[in-house]
Amino acid sequence: MANPEKEKAIELAVSAIEKQFGKGAVMRLGSDEPLVQDISAISSGSVSLDLALGVGGIPRGRIVEIYGPESSGKTTLALHMVAEAQKAGGVAAFIDAEHALDVGYARKLGVRTEDLLISQPDTGEQALEICEMLVRSGAVDLIVIDSVAALVPRAELEGEMGDQHMGLQARLMSQALRKLTATISKANAAVIFINQIRMKIGVMFGNPETTTGGNALKFYASQRLDIRRVGAIKDGETVIGNRTRVKVVKNKVAPPFREVEFDILYGQGISREGDLLDLAVENNIVEKSGAWFSYGGERIGQGRENARDFLKLHPGILADVESKLYEKFGVVRPNQPAGIPADLAQPASLEEKRRAKAAK
Repeated sequence: MANPEKEKAIELAVSAIEKQFGKGAVMRLGSDEPLVQDISAISSGSVSLDLALGVGGIPRGRIVEIYGPESSGKTTLALHMVAEAQKAGGVAAFIDAEHALDVGYARKLGVRTEDLLISQPDTGEQALEICEMLVRSGAVDLIVIDSVAALVPRAELEGEMGDQHMGLQARLMSQALRKLTATISKANAAVIFINQIRMKIGVMFGNPETTTGGNALKFYASQRLDIRRVGAIKDGETVIGNRTRVKVVKNKVAPPFREVEFDILYGQGISREGDLLDLAVENNIVEKSGAWFSYGGERIGQGRENARDFLKLHPGILADVESKLYEKFGVVRPNQPAGIPADLAQPASLEEKRRAKAAK
């Protein structure tokens, strides 16, 4: 047991702190009010990636970085997250620093563009100030910044083409993230930074790749996703999509270094049915014997494409497979309606309704 005099001194100090900074400025971890609430998540649009991230998607109240080479699927993945946030009743914003957002493609991925807040800022400072103001409003659930490389500091824009501006962008990002981190946590919003890859000059050993914007984002991000195109999907001789690999290189909310692969089809985005089928086969929920795929003792298709088409035509079976996967991994399904706890968002069973009626 602690010394009574020390306890009294601590109580006086805590009351003085709370008087100056407000209730909750200092807490005991064993008190009724938890320091960290259960982490709620926004789905990534890929079930395999949701499960690899450990919490069912990208965590709210945190910063996430998605980086990779050109045409690897960075913006596609971010737009899927926007669509999933909107499906859950949330508000999403897209800060298009690259001035290259394809609105038609976003619609095909399920984004309600009429409800999406879009900004095309002129400078990096303007983009980050807009992001801060949206977060401070407390009404936005997800903000995507595309991309860090396009956040050009005002001084660089106003200078001559050949001028040297050493470390300007890194300083801008460092200052912005210092301000944003606490605000994002309090607002319970998720902020996604899309980033590009550059090569370090003179690296003889190790990985020469690095991301733009300095080191601040690497530290402040709770999750970092490395996305790569690993192959082409063909229909005959025509390329219809990419086989994509995502590696979780940093994860503060679950174990990191998990890797997943899924299909991104041109004009359609992530193939949900193909993703679920691959994952279900890996976890013995769907059986594969030769070229045949079976579920619940019944054959659903010969060959992966036929089995995928079967799942697309039978959404009930698809939902059943998905729920079994979440149950097996022990991950809570993301994207419950905004403001409703996960346990309340699930429809009550007939037995639960009967008990509630009897209790009244």
